[in-house]
Amino acid sequence: MTPDKHLDSLRTHWKANKSFPSMAKLADVLGLASSGGVFKVLGRLVDQGYLERVDGRIAPTNKFFALPMLGDVRAGLPQEAGQDAGQELVSVEDFLVRHPERTVFCRARGDSMTGAGIFDNDMLVVERNTPTKPGDIVAAVVDNELTVKYLYPAYDAGWVLRPANPAYQDIKAKASLEVLGVVVGVFRRFDR
Repeated sequence: MTPDKHLDSLRTHWKANKSFPSMAKLADVLGLASSGGVFKVLGRLVDQGYLERVDGRIAPTNKFFALPMLGDVRAGLPQEAGQDAGQELVSVEDFLVRHPERTVFCRARGDSMTGAGIFDNDMLVVERNTPTKPGDIVAAVVDNELTVKYLYPAYDAGWVLRPANPAYQDIKAKASLEVLGVVVGVFRRFDR
């Protein structure tokens, strides 16, 4: 097994168990017969920055959760494949979350924001306590109902929530409007 395969085994275990294997289980997880081999692999992964020693224990680092980037892929005509594919590591959390202390996820429901690239069941990355400006996509509570829409000033004062699908009408609060946060990202999974 190569060091990459060992790392893959540890990542697979983490995904399934949401924890790092105990020292007793590490040999089985890594497919190694001896504790000496386990310590050698762990030392190499610590040196490479995937793991760290914390209070006498081994723990994953941010790099542990980062995955190789294939590179830029054209959505138009094909291009020549790059030589450095897989060299850069990207963590989805690092890419999507700028302020973890005030970031939440919301699941989009419905089709009123399809024109903005937000589809039913998409996960929205929402930054709370972020100043808003006209045209921001926001998660908001309007008259005690949660929605995601564009935020614009209303012609007659106040604010209006505007959908990105012409089949829907603008929403103007009758009693209350509270912006929960600005949508700064979206991601989805294509199930097969």
